[in-house]
Amino acid sequence: MDKLLHIRNGEKVNRAEIPCLPFSQFRQTLLDFAEEGGQVVQFFAYQESDAVKLLAVLRSDRLFVTGCEAPQSFDSLTAVSEKFHMFEREIGEQYGLKAEGHPWLKMVRYHKNYSGTADVFGNDYSQDIPGNYPYFTVEGETVHEVAVGPVHAGIIEPGHFRFQCCGERVFHLEIQLGYQHRGVEKLLQSVPLKRLPIIAETIAGDTTIGHGLCQAQALEALADLQVDDGARVVRTIALELERIANHIGDLGALSLDVAFNPPAAYFGRIRGEYLNLSQILGGSRFGRGLVRPGGVTHVMGEEQRRLLSDKLAELTPEVEHVNELIFGSPSVQARFDNTGTVRRQDAEKIGLVGYAGRASGLAYDARVSFPSECYAELPANRNLKTEGDVCSRATVRREEIMHSTGLINLLLARSQEAKSYTPEELNLAPQSLVVTLNEGWRGEVSHCILTDDQGKIMRYKVKDPSFHNWTGLALALRDEGISDFPLCNKSFNLSYCGFDL
Repeated sequence: MDKLLHIRNGEKVNRAEIPCLPFSQFRQTLLDFAEEGGQVVQFFAYQESDAVKLLAVLRSDRLFVTGCEAPQSFDSLTAVSEKFHMFEREIGEQYGLKAEGHPWLKMVRYHKNYSGTADVFGNDYSQDIPGNYPYFTVEGETVHEVAVGPVHAGIIEPGHFRFQCCGERVFHLEIQLGYQHRGVEKLLQSVPLKRLPIIAETIAGDTTIGHGLCQAQALEALADLQVDDGARVVRTIALELERIANHIGDLGALSLDVAFNPPAAYFGRIRGEYLNLSQILGGSRFGRGLVRPGGVTHVMGEEQRRLLSDKLAELTPEVEHVNELIFGSPSVQARFDNTGTVRRQDAEKIGLVGYAGRASGLAYDARVSFPSECYAELPANRNLKTEGDVCSRATVRREEIMHSTGLINLLLARSQEAKSYTPEELNLAPQSLVVTLNEGWRGEVSHCILTDDQGKIMRYKVKDPSFHNWTGLALALRDEGISDFPLCNKSFNLSYCGFDL
């Protein structure tokens, strides 16, 4: 373990303390860690002076970081452990470093790499040829392909789903995203610091608090800002309201996918009630503008406490009643049970996070393992159904709604009040690194910031839980009927834009 530096969630560390290993030692250290059950939080490349370096953030029951000088090409870690699969593809896409022997080496998104070197995937961007993407194929007289997207009805982001089928049976689903390439990470490195929270809140619009909180905590660590207890209470309540609203919306949508319309109508209305609670708490139904480095912009007074408490007391029995309709219906359970199963061993291999991981038996919850804000003082949740199918993912959501409701009620009973927020000019510590993790409603959200010797941001790395979990959706469709895709898809409900950074 001397090749790994132990860090804490939201702790500023001097970059000089991070081990810089020879690549062969770096590679073996990461593979040994993964073999022992550890998971990858972040694994990325960055430019420092004339050199490109690699940095890995790993987790077991603790957080660790290590790094190395990056060779232009290197022996793939994915060839040994699937946990590095998407990360190595992203490193190739962003910095032109090639993972030799990677079993699935192709682009994650459509854009030129940052280093100006030749594209490792064979794309010729000077000729506006963006699509050298070799899809996996299955051969056979009875095999056929079904392509969905990238253009979809409505306003959702582009994404392509390609099914290899025999009749209705899906052999393989390949998911290709990244058509828009929003360039969020590069933008976060180039704009004035006062604009960072506005960008963070739009990384994934349904995870405003999750991403905004990760960024605020990172900047607070780098700028030595203290947050008062009242602000921590407000932040924790906001994150739990975001969790409840999204889970309720998706449970209604799952009901709609199996043609059980009443719960969808009920939960559609009830979701709006929880969004209104976010507005009472912070002035925005989607949490915009509430969390800022140093505190929160809205003080929760007695009137807000009373409104939140009274409305939760009114809504909780309604939520329980609609859940009884869903989970008490034999026809719904027949469609949920044993559909879209991701086995525990597969979930562990790909690093599944959040409620999808917990539904497959992985107990990891960042609120428990790496608590921030008020979570160290709050009770953890227990998941009773962990068989990895749609029913398990739906059940975990149901449990989390009730657990989050209990957490909010505990926090509302506290007397701390947030101080009036005064924006400060941020001066970030030079030559530093900070990693923040929070349990967003989809799962582990992580931001990592590295500063140069002037205290300027030299690398800003964002990891949305969807980066791990899209592969889980692809696995869920194997050996399923293609008509089960909408149900499986909604049981994960992953983010296109959170992936396309």
